[in-house]
Formats: sequence, structure tokens, C-alpha cells
Amino acid sequence: MTSPDLAVAEPGGVLDRIRSVLPSLIPSERRVATEVVENPDEVLLMSAASIAARTETSAATVSRACQNLGFQGYQHLRLLLAQDVGRTQRKQKVRPEGTRGMVTAQFEEAARSLSEALGTLDFEAFDRAVDLIDGANRLLLVGNGGSGPLAQMLAVRFLAAERGCEAPADSVVQLLSATGLQPGDVCLVISESGSNSVTLEAAKAARASGASVIGVTAYARTRLTDLSDVALVAGASYNDWAEQRVGGNIVQILLLGALHSAVVERRNPEAHVSERVVGTLSSLVEEPLPEEP
Repeated sequence: MTSPDLAVAEPGGVLDRIRSVLPSLIPSERRVATEVVENPDEVLLMSAASIAARTETSAATVSRACQNLGFQGYQHLRLLLAQDVGRTQRKQKVRPEGTRGMVTAQFEEAARSLSEALGTLDFEAFDRAVDLIDGANRLLLVGNGGSGPLAQMLAVRFLAAERGCEAPADSVVQLLSATGLQPGDVCLVISESGSNSVTLEAAKAARASGASVIGVTAYARTRLTDLSDVALVAGASYNDWAEQRVGGNIVQILLLGALHSAVVERRNPEAHVSERVVGTLSSLVEEPLPEEP
């Protein structure tokens, strides 16, 4: 399984990277990470001892938490965090009140999340995923719950480009299909949480069959990433179940779109949809009604 380098020394995405690992930490370290995510401005002014006191831990726990998050230590985290906070503060605007303000805030939050989402994406892993899909004998797409429509969407795109694939909507059929895979086949598994038990059963079956497993998730340390030969991690900052956002998988949609484009361009740089498919789809479109005289 591949995992992203969570402490790349470049601005942008530090909080997103922390969120992607936070659920895997032990409770004391999780309190430290949560404090950083929820109060980044204040953390910048705090020493390790101060944040330890606030989170009822110890300076050693703070240091260990930072290292488990992928940073060299607390000072390294603060250095990268200062760059991110500075960028965010420069972008802040006064939002209108009422419905307009609510809608504006949702779109601005989505834009911010998208701009930071690549902070957890391993581009070498992305290229390996493209190689695996391009060379796969069989390609099985698995997704359930909110990730189910994403698997169906990707299947339509691949089929339109004549990259054969399977995307059964039923979880039992997914499991049976995964069990029937062989070495040289690929199972692409989509799960924002990385812990959907139904989805994981298909991933385990695919792995046991000798197929390569590509996991697409928002969190870096999950059962899905453990089962994956290649893990594509992005979108933790927009995956807050407490706020029940409908668009929580926007990042996954874009990531899968990029994956589709990379595979298709390798196969046919001239067109993402074959002429035969265009003809088939055109036959399904009703002709417009004649205009009235």
C-alpha cells in the first residue's frame, strides 16, 4: 500500500492533511490534532507546553502527535501552518447575512477545500493507478452509499471511451464480481470514509483473488488504504458528516474525473468519446419538436 507524504514543505493543504490522518490517532494525540484543526490561529502563538495544557496531554504527546501526523515535530508543523493561515486570512471576506450569505459561504468553503485538496494526493500513486487501469484485463468499480453514484458516473465515462469496466450497484454482485477477479485485473474501490464494511468486503475479496486494488478515499490511514495496492487520498476537509454537506464528495468527483482523463488520453489522445459511442448516444436523444409557424 502506498501512502502520501503528509509533511511536504510547501504551502497549502496542511489542515487537510491533518484531517486525513486524525481519525487514526490515539485519543490523546487526536485531541492535539483536533486543537490544531479547530484553532489554527491560536496554535501558532502557543508553545508545545501550552497546547499540552489545553488538551490535557503532555509536551511529549504533542511532539509524538505531530510526528504521527507526518511532521518532523511541533515547530515544523507550526512553520507550515503559518503559511497556510496567512494565505487563508488574506482571502477572508465579509459575507452577506441571510440566505445569500449562507449560499456564498457554502461555495467559498467548497472553493477553499478544493484548493487544498491536493495536499494529500500522492502524484506518483496517481500515475501508478493510471498504469494499472490502462493495463487491466478486467476493471471492477466498487462504491456504496454516497460513493455509489460516483462509481456509476465513472463507469459511464470509461464505457464511453471504450475502456471496458463493470460497476454493479448491488453489494452482493460487487462481492461476487470481486471474488471472480484474477491477477492482472483491477478493482477500483471508492469510499470517502475508507471504512464502509460492505465496500471493504469487496476490496478484501479482490485482494484475495490476486487483483490489484486502487482505493479512493478522504483519509490516509483506514482499512481501505491497508487493503489497497495504491491509495489516492484527498478531500478530508470537505468530508464533515456533522455538517451533513450534500457536496461532501466533490473532491472525489474531480479526482476520479482526472483519473479518467489520464487513462483515456493515454489510450486515445484525440478523443475521450469514440465515434461509435457518439452514434449510440445520439440515437437515444429525442429530436426537438418543430417550431410553430
